[in-house]
Amino acid sequence: MASRVLIVEDEPDIRDLLGFHLEREGYLVSTARTGADALRQIAASPPDLVLLDLMLPEVDGLEVCRRLRRESSTTSLPIVMLTAKGEETDRVLGLEMGADDYVVKPFSPKEVVARVRAVLRRAGAPALASGPIVSGQLSIDHARHVVLVAGSSVELTPKEFDLLRALAEARGRVLSREYLLDRVWGYTAAEEIESRTIDVHVRRLRMKLGAEGTRIVTVKSVGYRLEPDLR
Repeated sequence: MASRVLIVEDEPDIRDLLGFHLEREGYLVSTARTGADALRQIAASPPDLVLLDLMLPEVDGLEVCRRLRRESSTTSLPIVMLTAKGEETDRVLGLEMGADDYVVKPFSPKEVVARVRAVLRRAGAPALASGPIVSGQLSIDHARHVVLVAGSSVELTPKEFDLLRALAEARGRVLSREYLLDRVWGYTAAEEIESRTIDVHVRRLRMKLGAEGTRIVTVKSVGYRLEPDLR
């Protein structure tokens, strides 16, 4: 069955251009002009992915993202943000709120379609059947998509979960930003995705994991590793 994409964009030309290229690739497309309309449509019938502009009337894209991540029914809904070139702060905020990726305007429709395809592929990847990974006070359960710290559940976004899982599976090895982008987001280094994406998610992970988060160590000019528990 074709994946359903909701385009939330108030500029008709951009909305029509994205819709044309996504439909040509076989996606089922619906559109919304405002953030409020998008929230109503998603509540009635959640799509498989939301292509979300930040600058929207009524309810802006950041608030839409915040509300979707707050609701249990949409906390894992894939979101790709559309941002203007000068909106770096908003891009970072969007990633911190749980957006899966962003595309900077002006963009090529081909790039947007590639990003949509990659995010949907990652979202639909089957979970491994192996048991939980236990590292120090951390327990990462693939099948149930649950992370425990000292027995207490920690709520993570899908990308935060995948990032922590990759670091835990590396068993102390350093993982480069390029590897993590490819592993978690499905991109190759050749696609020149900003490494800031990784840094933002690592910062959020450290905060959510508390004392265990200090075990995520930055290796300068390389990437990150999860230190073994030495207690």
